[in-house]
Amino acid sequence: MNDEELLRYSRHILLDEIGIEGQSKLANSRVLVVGAGGLGCPSALYLAGAGVGTLVIADDDTVDLTNLQRQVLHTTERVGQAKVLSAQAQLEQLNPCCQVIALPQRLEGEALEEQVALADVVLDCCDNFKTRHAVNRACVKHGKPLVSGAAIRLDGQLAVFELNNPNAPCYHCLFPEGDDVSEVRCATMGVFAPLTGVIGTLQASEALKILAGFGQPMYSTLQIYDSRSCEFTRMKIRKDPACPVCGHGH
Repeated sequence: MNDEELLRYSRHILLDEIGIEGQSKLANSRVLVVGAGGLGCPSALYLAGAGVGTLVIADDDTVDLTNLQRQVLHTTERVGQAKVLSAQAQLEQLNPCCQVIALPQRLEGEALEEQVALADVVLDCCDNFKTRHAVNRACVKHGKPLVSGAAIRLDGQLAVFELNNPNAPCYHCLFPEGDDVSEVRCATMGVFAPLTGVIGTLQASEALKILAGFGQPMYSTLQIYDSRSCEFTRMKIRKDPACPVCGHGH
């Protein structure tokens, strides 16, 4: 690190848990953020600010006026612009040391496989189960840690999956694909603006701990947040031996 970087990240370097060694790990890391909306915006802000070397953001949507209540990377002037390009512009202003790769597409198939394989950690910040399960399958296949977040109305969820551990559960173990799970969208259900910041920031925190190698990442755990009472509920996630994605017979 040069003098400017030492100064920029000095408050991290002062932490015994991170120091120069941990900060160097962040600088050499690559994170994939799937979704540049309510969760992806705060996650990406803190990942870029914290010094992650390469940040890949994928989203096929454009900025809408209704997004600005909570999607803090975007601005009124960028309404109509691709979300990933809006995010890239803001993040590069925040930290030019971070290489931001904008992918204006819904990641699927070979493109998803390629990006997951390249990443050190994957953040699921999307808003639909089809993409969540596709990201989970790719992370299981390539053994990549997955930090999954969700926020709707006044409730949030955070789960971290240690998918480089064959004995750990995956997202499918928690929410089996094909179950009668109804899709809920902010456009029809509403969402409390700071809720997305709480969950997205926690996603960034978990990713940074994994990358820098300190603390205790929240592996195999689901944390539920109720913003009405500011209460967290935590429960362990068990591996399903018969899981078609990560089970022993998959």
